[in-house]
Amino acid sequence: MEKLIFPLWKSTQQSGDEFRDTLLARREELNALEGVRAGRLLVVDSDVAPCAHRRQDHSKPVPDAILTLWMNRAEEGRAVGDFLAPLVTRFTSYLATESEPLISEKHAAQPGERVHGFCHVVFLQRPPWLSEAQWLEIWHGKHTQIAIDIQSTFGYRQNTLVRSLSYAAPPLHAMIEENFPASAMTSDYAFYDLEEGDDEGVARRGKEMIDSVARFIDFDKIDVIPTSEYTLKAL
Repeated sequence: MEKLIFPLWKSTQQSGDEFRDTLLARREELNALEGVRAGRLLVVDSDVAPCAHRRQDHSKPVPDAILTLWMNRAEEGRAVGDFLAPLVTRFTSYLATESEPLISEKHAAQPGERVHGFCHVVFLQRPPWLSEAQWLEIWHGKHTQIAIDIQSTFGYRQNTLVRSLSYAAPPLHAMIEENFPASAMTSDYAFYDLEEGDDEGVARRGKEMIDSVARFIDFDKIDVIPTSEYTLKAL
């Protein structure tokens, strides 16, 4: 199987909720496309409005939703593009390799259901001062456990974007998916898995996170998008 990632853009006339509902209404048709084995929809809607302050837009406009699919072959993604074309104003697509150091089991959702909390989607470009091998070693080898230890994540997927599959797709190198509990939308204590009022702990863990990601992230080339996650089809 191969993982395909489709960033999606809606029309300016649509709300995020309308865009979400349009895509979810076609879930069965999408699932029936040849080669589709599993999928998720990550979408910016009113349910994640409370954590809009966590958003970072550097490559504008950032996607309004992201579709991720496990498929038999990347070539089958062309049919997905044909399916998406009338539903969106624009889409791009990438082939990805996925590492899943923290599997979301506690809050698993049935097909068509919203996953608990919210999902932080992060798009990255590899800094030019790091080779691919150095970048992956820092990100996967050194940073992963730090992120798990100091945040309240219950799901964590690291996607290395191998190549673009669509015309004029931006030169992205990674997409991160981090599942957080709903309380982390508005509380830094919950975000960093700390007791309410532990300001010293928030400052300490915030610095630890910044120091760690600064080793492999160019902060001028990062997009952070809080989204609602929906299970479309489970393996």
